[in-house]
Formats: sequence, structure tokens, C-alpha cells
Amino acid sequence: MYSDEITSAPGSVSQVREITAKIMRICKEKGVTTIIIGHVTKDGNIAGPRVLEHMVDTVLYLEGERYFSYRILRGVKNRFGSTNEIGMFEMQDKGMVEITNPSSILISEREDNPPGSIIVATMEGTRPLLIEIQSLTTPSVFGMPRRTANGMDYNRLTVLIAVLEKKVGLPLGNQDVYINVVGGIKLNEPAIDLAVVLSAASSYKNKPIPNGYVAIGEVGLTGEIRSVNLIEKRIKEAEKLGFKCCIIPESNKKLLKEDYKLDIIGVTDINDAMRKIGLK
Repeated sequence: MYSDEITSAPGSVSQVREITAKIMRICKEKGVTTIIIGHVTKDGNIAGPRVLEHMVDTVLYLEGERYFSYRILRGVKNRFGSTNEIGMFEMQDKGMVEITNPSSILISEREDNPPGSIIVATMEGTRPLLIEIQSLTTPSVFGMPRRTANGMDYNRLTVLIAVLEKKVGLPLGNQDVYINVVGGIKLNEPAIDLAVVLSAASSYKNKPIPNGYVAIGEVGLTGEIRSVNLIEKRIKEAEKLGFKCCIIPESNKKLLKEDYKLDIIGVTDINDAMRKIGLK
């Protein structure tokens, strides 16, 4: 971005502001759409002065992991619409191809249900996704047990392990705990807490969770299962893919207004959930 009319160096705030203003003026006058591609830092932010983000109408981030073929197009700013929409694509030999049903792809390799594995219904924007969460607990050979979180917040994992130890009595203080979100997707919403807790308990007890189960719910520090938003969309996505049972917070179950083909199990706390799923 450079203009001879401005004496400052290329890439400076004044240069970026002037060039972007010219581009926007042409777009508005002629009614055309223009995409400005910016560099991204290691932290995931647009490099250079942020004036570029403030001037344009829409900011889109194309996110993806280096070793996975999936890409998520996420709206960060939209002056004329919602930012709660995402697009999912797969990188193929002919370019990026839209994934019309990402849930079926993310759980397509589940033939059986080994211990430590469960499906969670999460939300990416306004789109529900069914994703597999895997857990592995193993006795630690070091003095300090390891906790590894791939695809979720590490600090959230340590909190959930502490809740399992205190409220359920699982002795995880001498266990290494590994959590993996299958498919390279990063999950940040608290609605995955119940699935993480149940999968970790399943791995520790070496008992598989019944096949066809989906878990949704936030876990509080006292072990209670708290309600989550957009519960109807999550249940409908699980129903569409043929799941048999959905474990949700009791407070969400009381507010459901329609009947579903799959069984709905309401739970109030972690112990209640483990009893109803056969882990206690």
C-alpha cells in the first residue's frame, strides 16, 4: 500500500489510511466488492496498524491448523450483518471445497465406542457441530502429573480435573490426563465441560460410554451442571445424525417445548450424570 501523494513510508498509518480510503471510495461509487488481504501475526492478529480493520466494512479470518485440511472462515466484524456465521471448507487438490455437513465428517471414523470417547454438540457461531472428544488417563511416572489439552483451554482442563477429584472422588492426582478434540477444531465454549468430564472418568474407569450418546453442559466448581444456550439447535443436530440419547442440564430440559426422536436425559450434577450414563 503506497501513494506518492503522501511523504511517509509505505505501511505507515497515514499510507494505509489513504490507500484504504481510495479503495473504499471506488467500491462505493461503482458498487463492487474488494478484498484486501493482510498479513497475520503469530498471535492471529492483523499485522501493522489496526486502522485498516476500523475502516473496512467486514473483517474475515480464515483459520486452520497446519496439519489438518479443514479451514474455518469466521466473521470478526460485519458492519451490515451478523458475525455469528461461519463457513467450513476442506483444502483439496482443486482448492478449498465447502463442507455442507461438517458434523458427519468430524465423527465419520467412529465405528465403535472405546473408553474415554464421547460426542459433544458445540456451536461455531450459529452452526451446531458434533465433535468427538477423547480422553486418556494413565498413571504418572513423574512426580508432577501431566495435563495436556489439545483443542481446548488448558486452564479449563485443570479446573475440571479438580472438580472430578473433589466432587466425584476420582484420584487423578497421580494420573497423567490427556484431552484431544478430534479434527483439529478449537473449542472454547463452556458447553463442552460435561463431555470432557465424562470422557476423563470413562478413561480412568476403563468403561466405555454407551454408543450413540451426546453430552452437553457446563460444569460449575461445585459440580453442578449449568444450562447452555441454543440447546434446541444442538439436539436437532444430534437427532439428524441418528444419535440415540442426549445428556443435557436439567434446567435446559425443563424449558424444551417440542418432542424429539432421541431420548433426553436431564442431569443436575456430575454424580447424577455418571450414574445415568453407567459410570457409577
